Amino acid sequence: MSELKLPGAPYIEYQNQTLMMEKVALNVLATKYGTPLFVYSKAAMTGALEEYRRAFQHRKARIHYAMKANSSLGVLRVFASNGCGFDIVSGGELAKVLAAGGKAEHVIFSGVGKTRAEIRAALDAGICCFNVESEPELDVINEVALGANKVAPISLRVNPNVDAKTHPYISTGLKDNKFGIAHEDAIEAYKYASKLKGLKITGIDCHIGSQITEISPYEDAVSRVLDLVDAIEASGIHIEHLDFGGGLGINYEGEAPPKAYELWEKLFELIDKRGYGDRFIFVEPGRSLVGNAGVCLTRVEYLKTGEHKNFCIVDAAMNDVPRPAMYEAYHSIVPLKAETVSPQTTYDVVGPVCESGDWLGKDRALNVQVGDELAILSAGAYCMSMSSNYNSRGRAAEVLVDASNEHLIRRRETNADLMQQEI
Repeated sequence: MSELKLPGAPYIEYQNQTLMMEKVALNVLATKYGTPLFVYSKAAMTGALEEYRRAFQHRKARIHYAMKANSSLGVLRVFASNGCGFDIVSGGELAKVLAAGGKAEHVIFSGVGKTRAEIRAALDAGICCFNVESEPELDVINEVALGANKVAPISLRVNPNVDAKTHPYISTGLKDNKFGIAHEDAIEAYKYASKLKGLKITGIDCHIGSQITEISPYEDAVSRVLDLVDAIEASGIHIEHLDFGGGLGINYEGEAPPKAYELWEKLFELIDKRGYGDRFIFVEPGRSLVGNAGVCLTRVEYLKTGEHKNFCIVDAAMNDVPRPAMYEAYHSIVPLKAETVSPQTTYDVVGPVCESGDWLGKDRALNVQVGDELAILSAGAYCMSMSSNYNSRGRAAEVLVDASNEHLIRRRETNADLMQQEI
């Protein structure tokens, strides 16, 4: 087991048969804080960030963390303190960015359904840019800006109709997706936006999906976006920045996505060749910065044998780690204390929530007993941020590990917390 290469290594790995995050034993945290428990490695997050920075040396570029992946204040503070901007999709996310020390002028506001109140709050805060996803949204932002005696900086999110070859629920760049303005309608949309007095066109944006593990979809998207920039600028509208979104995948089950700097070395070759290497570049990574930085620790409550299936019933559930139930997503599941013997039994690892879809891993070979503790790996992205109180379960606590130090960044919800807002 000590030789096993885990997602998240070298920040998450076995040392003397004990699963460690940086210099902290995860079984010690499980005992101290209870389970389910999310634990994040600061070094893993900053290491992933550095891969993007390596690609952007000597470039006019800014990294905007797509905080929908994980919006915990302790995580946001790591990126804010490292000079990141943020990609938000709600007024609540804007409030959390500001609370975590992020700069409003480095915030991009994406999303298809911005409300007037959210737009006004973002204008008042002085954000960098709205990524606009429809012509009706142009009208609303213009109306709100004029009413506030302001000019809203905007970029149009263009849907390049590129297949990112990912799960359909996380594909965002095809014609059938709800996101963005159709490629063939983009030029007219820019011309329309240029006539609205409350708007200032600053850029162009695209985002084709999530968990992308190949370079070619990005190359296709960049080429199509630059074709549009050629045509838009030929019509007399200047584009200051090019925003190519996020979506770079991580290793969940042996996937081998390119490193961020490898991807961007290729894309900059294309951008430079087309003559746009001097433009300001924005990117919006989320999963690739936090996904393999986090684990969810859980305890085995029951082992249930059946004629066709064996079940390892744990105290974490679909309300804590929703990706398997939503996408049939894979997360590696490993013991906190490695056994020297080979696993003997194949289990479906399931939670206590009253749904047949409440499973965390199927057909996993484990050598476990009741009371043992397990780690659900690659849980830093789209787990806590998508968690819920289904079945009136309190959400888990969160801990941030920094070398040999641990910091509780969210306390466990209590039964009183569940009822606090109810009348």
